[in-house]
Amino acid sequence: MREVSTAAAASLEEFRARLPLVEIVGRWVKLARRGREWVGLCPFHKEKTPSFTVVPDKGFYHCFGCGAHGDAIAFVMAIERLDFREALERLEQLTGIAAPRSGAGRTNRLDRALLDANAAAALWFQARLGEPGAARARAYLEGRGLDAATIRAFGLGWAPADRTALGAALRAQGFAEEILVRAGLLRVPEGGGPPYAFFRERVIFPIADARGRILGFGGRTLEEGQPKYLNTPDTELFHKGRLLYGLDRAAVGARTRGVLVVVEGYMDVIALARADLPAVAPLGTAMGEEQLEACWRLVERPIVCLDGDAAGLRAAERLAERAAPLLRPDRALAFVLLPEGEDPDSLVRGRGPRAFADLLARAEPLADFLWRIWRAGPFARLDSPEVRARLRHKLRAFVKSVADPDVRASLAEEFGRRLDAELARLRAPRTRREGAGAPGERRVAASQLAAALAERERWREAPLLAPILEDPAILGERGSFATVDEELAEFVFEEPGLERIRQEILHLWSRGDRLDAEALANHLAACGLAEPLARVRSAGGTRERTEAGEHALSPLERWRAAAGRLRRRLLRERELEGLRAAVAPASREPERPLDGLDRLLNAQDAQDEDGFDRFAPERGQG
Repeated sequence: MREVSTAAAASLEEFRARLPLVEIVGRWVKLARRGREWVGLCPFHKEKTPSFTVVPDKGFYHCFGCGAHGDAIAFVMAIERLDFREALERLEQLTGIAAPRSGAGRTNRLDRALLDANAAAALWFQARLGEPGAARARAYLEGRGLDAATIRAFGLGWAPADRTALGAALRAQGFAEEILVRAGLLRVPEGGGPPYAFFRERVIFPIADARGRILGFGGRTLEEGQPKYLNTPDTELFHKGRLLYGLDRAAVGARTRGVLVVVEGYMDVIALARADLPAVAPLGTAMGEEQLEACWRLVERPIVCLDGDAAGLRAAERLAERAAPLLRPDRALAFVLLPEGEDPDSLVRGRGPRAFADLLARAEPLADFLWRIWRAGPFARLDSPEVRARLRHKLRAFVKSVADPDVRASLAEEFGRRLDAELARLRAPRTRREGAGAPGERRVAASQLAAALAERERWREAPLLAPILEDPAILGERGSFATVDEELAEFVFEEPGLERIRQEILHLWSRGDRLDAEALANHLAACGLAEPLARVRSAGGTRERTEAGEHALSPLERWRAAAGRLRRRLLRERELEGLRAAVAPASREPERPLDGLDRLLNAQDAQDEDGFDRFAPERGQG
């Protein structure tokens, strides 16, 4: 790495012109010269034949496969998921070419002074942790399972009770009192008087930005008093609603592995880092837009891991609703709720990193998570028109809050399908099973038939899993095209419960666990999949009719038959969709993403009047 030039770039255009595009791109892409251009495999999509071209004379790159295009700044923003300002700083670091600066020189000098003061304070706090007066703090950290190496790595420290010691030490190093106050290290009494230390008798956690610069601190009291955690007050550098604890340490691992866990507290971040799991935490407040954006710059799907109590559920729901306007096809969220009474720190220390990794592997997509907690909470019973109306309002409001049209359309379709299936199941037991009668009775029979067909359609993939539950060893056998586990990995099931069973089976098999039918069934039941597990078992017939007559088939033979049927059905559905698209009028206006959901909800409103409510007692009846 070269030293940064002392001469500032005159302008952004001059900075762009001086950037060595081939050298920069070559850090991530193996390039080969082809005439005046350079070619390589595109880093933004999977390909076997190079379609990614760098044209240094014109200062841009272009991929003929996925359409990625831009200059050196755009490349670094995309490859490292940085914003514009961060990309300029990163390019300055990589090339030694000074990036253009915005704002007055005084502002830059002030920022430098505040950063230097925080760095000096961090070293002072760390030194205090080794003194006799910090015995309680050392005992606390050791009790939380932290060794000396971890304490040093995270720069943990101790703020003593002395109100003047920090200020005196930093003034002796040449820091002006005004700078210490503006950095939030000292506080001026409201009634006047000499400034005093903001943090006292607290374990200190330095809080850095993505570049590792210390912007402020968090302090945990060891007493029973409140607040348990105290952050640096807002300063020119420190804004707790924008920062994430652990972001600087998690960035490299998150980008490399594609995994980032969002937890609640400092100790959770440290525990997961020790388990080699990149993690970040907000600073005692709910996640805001800027914090979500910082996570999405690292990975496409951060995993939100919160306590499984009522407060954790409320926090997760609020975060999902706050994230909705920001969702895009390349910006998703997944959720993991821990067992009640556990947090990531206690779970990793008590059960080990592998147990926590298993939980992350079962993270729920946002739509699955929201539907589950809504149906388990305020909308557990849908037999009341008022509850159904509130659920419809909730679904409409959430879907409309999503700005991206593709994500909005997908969520509308998903929630509409789930609501349709739920209401169909609720109607089915109330229909009459006698023969044809009056028109009203025939409508009930038709509704019953539709509900039965919808229920059957919902579990159509179950026969594919039944042979595996009976004999998991067939996963290693060769199916119709490849081994059964490879074929199973190619399917994606529509029914969420069946899809989770599929994923669990593949996850256990990929780890090399020895699977038997009983152990697999017990594992799935422990994951909360008892209902879909029962559906799979009920779908697992043991006999098939062939040309030679009816006879018992082996699990592998039944797998082949079920896989073949499902493939043929999927192929017919795709052909039908293509046919419909081919004969659709060219002038047809595109459907708005919410049209389908609104039509479904309106139709269900009408069905309620002729479905649920027609079974209610007449007014005046007991």
